[in-house]
Amino acid sequence: MTKKKTDALFVPVFKRDETLFTHGKGCRLYDSDGNEYLDFGTGIAVNALGHAHPKLQKALQKQGNALIHLSNLYYTPAQIDLAALLVKNSFGKKVFFCNSGTEANEAAIKFARKYARTISSEKFNILSFTDGFHGRTYGALSATAQVKFHEGFHPLIEGFHYAPFNDIAAVKELFAMYQFAAVFVEPLQGEGGVNAADKEFITFLRNICNEHKTLLVFDEIQCGMGRTGTLWNYEQYKITPDIMTLAKPLGGGLPLGAVVTTEAVAQVMAVGDHGTTFGGNPVACALGAAVLSTVADKQFLKEVREKSTCLLRQLGELKKSYPAIESVLGKGLLLGVRMKDDPAAIIAACKAGGLLLIKAGHNTIRFLPPLTVKKGEIDKAVKIFSGVLKKTFQ
Repeated sequence: MTKKKTDALFVPVFKRDETLFTHGKGCRLYDSDGNEYLDFGTGIAVNALGHAHPKLQKALQKQGNALIHLSNLYYTPAQIDLAALLVKNSFGKKVFFCNSGTEANEAAIKFARKYARTISSEKFNILSFTDGFHGRTYGALSATAQVKFHEGFHPLIEGFHYAPFNDIAAVKELFAMYQFAAVFVEPLQGEGGVNAADKEFITFLRNICNEHKTLLVFDEIQCGMGRTGTLWNYEQYKITPDIMTLAKPLGGGLPLGAVVTTEAVAQVMAVGDHGTTFGGNPVACALGAAVLSTVADKQFLKEVREKSTCLLRQLGELKKSYPAIESVLGKGLLLGVRMKDDPAAIIAACKAGGLLLIKAGHNTIRFLPPLTVKKGEIDKAVKIFSGVLKKTFQ
């Protein structure tokens, strides 16, 4: 079927190219013509263990043969196992499962507003930050401080306010004007351009939230689960949030999101306050337990940091050679190369050379390899990228 005929089948909300990917193994993807690609996009940070990982294959087969779906009127062993792993390996005491990152943030908004009503009926506002991305449904969209995602969808939900990322003075000013139920922050912004929160800024947010009885929500949907070299990005700031939202790698490639929260927040929610038909699906949870138990291993995380150092060093060398590179950003294996101009042509040329990369805000090229990527694959990816830069700028 031609691309024109294929496009005719779908609502046109994605810009897809004509490549038809058929299978993958590890860091490699293969298309219907037999071409091989290094996957440094990993389904937008979803495939943390790469493609066709043996642990995921085993978990998929075992759970698929046992139970595929059961409503949340009942527990399943897979759901209990993953919830227990999340509690054991994080600050949280309670877990709510859903199907995606945007659903996790929607739930977190509701949790925060319900909690805030125990303090004051006027305490309903939500603060988030420029270049953040929290999802596309109306609550999560309203928390996303990027105008391009809002166009055509007004009016947004009342009570959402935005401050410049890493701007302490702006946050102080808004707290003087409004009563906030929660502050939402991506400690390392992905979609917005691979922007890291300053430690001083995060420490300030924790302190001002404590002072005003406001919940601090960390959106670790893209930067969590080992992506930044620690299991959770919040660990690098030496503070804990009140709520953490997760998705992307959590389900091992199947739709799964989660809200991890404190006992105090969970206690305000009652039966019927929120719900989901598919959230906590047994197969997704079985895959999630396989991913989390693998990624939480200290040796595994050490290797992520080592591979990050290798990739950062090589990208830093390229920056010295090409003035078109403005900066190299990020942590762990969520890295960005910010170009001075639109990098779309560079990304397309890399794909033609066998390397898949993803564009982000502010002319940034995201490097999101599987956490299992091999150093030889990093070297090959940089060689392809370097070759494209050479052809483009010399």
